[in-house]
Amino acid sequence: MGHSAEALQASFGVKLRHEMAGSFDARKKTVVPSPATMLRPWVLLRSVTRHPFIFKRMIRSADEGARPGEVVHVYDKSGMLFGQALYNPRSQIALRMLTYGAERADEAFWRGAIARAVDLRRRLNLDDVTDAYRVIHAEGDGLSGLIAERYADWLVFEFFSRGMYAQREMLARELSAALGAPASLDRPGRAGASWRVVFRADSGVEMAEDFRVGEPRAVEVVGGELKPLAATTGESRGGSSAIIREHGVRYRVDMTGGHKTGFFCDQRDNRLKLSRLCRDANVLDLCCYTAAFGLCARVLGGARDVTSVDLDEAALAVAKENVNLNSARVNLVHSDAFIYLRQLIANGKKFDVVVCDPPKLARSREELDDALRKYYDLNGLSMQVVAPGGILLTCSCSGLVDRPTFRETVERAARPAKRSIQWLDWSGPGADHPVMPNCPESAYLKAAWVRVL
Repeated sequence: MGHSAEALQASFGVKLRHEMAGSFDARKKTVVPSPATMLRPWVLLRSVTRHPFIFKRMIRSADEGARPGEVVHVYDKSGMLFGQALYNPRSQIALRMLTYGAERADEAFWRGAIARAVDLRRRLNLDDVTDAYRVIHAEGDGLSGLIAERYADWLVFEFFSRGMYAQREMLARELSAALGAPASLDRPGRAGASWRVVFRADSGVEMAEDFRVGEPRAVEVVGGELKPLAATTGESRGGSSAIIREHGVRYRVDMTGGHKTGFFCDQRDNRLKLSRLCRDANVLDLCCYTAAFGLCARVLGGARDVTSVDLDEAALAVAKENVNLNSARVNLVHSDAFIYLRQLIANGKKFDVVVCDPPKLARSREELDDALRKYYDLNGLSMQVVAPGGILLTCSCSGLVDRPTFRETVERAARPAKRSIQWLDWSGPGADHPVMPNCPESAYLKAAWVRVL
């Protein structure tokens, strides 16, 4: 990410015409390009980076006609066309790069990016094992600020960028067309003839990016047009939930009321892997959300006993539905994980397998130190309830916490717990969460497989 402007120009730049007029800044001894020579709307940079995020401080000036949320032409400090980006001067991430050099962010660009994303998921043969997966992974698919997930015959869009939200109707139409009609599913009722769509955004993102989705709302893509979702008989076609399948386990997903997009597809492969370690085991599933890890341990893994713990009552209500959907037996506990672990330690309770999968603890750099303390405490407590020789699967979905830092935190947590550990493996999300080299933080999920001695 520390490449010079000259190197980037060689790779991506398209030189403006040689007769470009400019002014001379004697203090800095550089030529300041003239706005009259730039394609409008334009943004002129102080410095460039290969990272798709360009922050406010990296911008020298901007076209007065450039509006928040629109696509702009981006120029480097010498007046070379650097590419096109979504512009939002009200956000710290003022530019989200879409294209480089002469490539235009036009209809062909959007259609091509979506087609490539869909093609990858088809090559992964995900439909053989699930009807719930990530279809667009933001920067990993070259569409910064956008996540789209498929749940049965639903598409859930989560926006992290005002510019992407401005494109929402086009994105819904293009993704629906690229996917084709929903397939028949092994759930009550049948897939509809058209995709149902939900638009969502976190309130913190809405504030930072200065746009408003409000309450998640559902629409339907019919004949290439977005229309209000019509209620029908059957499995609440006009509602906002569906039953999805994953490796033979069934889950109810609430697209408008659940966290994030309603379900955590990123742990799909890790859930299956965990189940293979649970035969006749006593399993503790901490921060369980809707009990997906616990259900896989019980239904697929043949665990003897499973306890799933979460503080969110609404999530546990869905977890109870999931348990019933699979005719399984899982002990659901409404409690704070820290408090529950201390109670278990006081009672001398041990488990063969412990899953520790908390929500994102570091949402900003200001929260990083506090998050690392929480990871340290949570892992130290978790190790104390693992039976000697048992397995701890501990996860972090905080992109700001890299793998070496997380590893060091877990190792430090073992010392006061007076437990020795063996590193067995590391994993992350499935291949439907690709990562581009210029945005390594897209590899946010870290799953550490640890044997506790």
